[in-house]
Amino acid sequence: MWDEPFYRVQRDGYEICFVPDADVPLAEIDDVDMWVIFKDGRRWSGTIYTLDDVQRTMDRWQQTGECLDGRFFYVRDGLTVRDRGIPAMVEVVDHLVRSGEYESVFRDVGRAEDEDWDE
Repeated sequence: MWDEPFYRVQRDGYEICFVPDADVPLAEIDDVDMWVIFKDGRRWSGTIYTLDDVQRTMDRWQQTGECLDGRFFYVRDGLTVRDRGIPAMVEVVDHLVRSGEYESVFRDVGRAEDEDWDE
């Protein structure tokens, strides 16, 4: 559901909150900041990139000289996925939450004490 500028996906016990570019259809998103916010207030942040987006970025850096002429790409809390679009990204994030791997992939940004959850 849209809660501008956020696109929120409600799950049982958590939500995934994306900040997509307003002019890009949700199925075409290939680079997006996001948070996983648990019902108990725990919050984890990350940026999701597609392989294509990483390739374009590294190609551009090859021309600009950034990151040793585009020879590497890193992001502290970055996740690279194969498929673009919020639905594909939600599937991956759901897997990471179920498996507990989100704690290794995303960055812990502390608790949100004042979240208002619909019960």
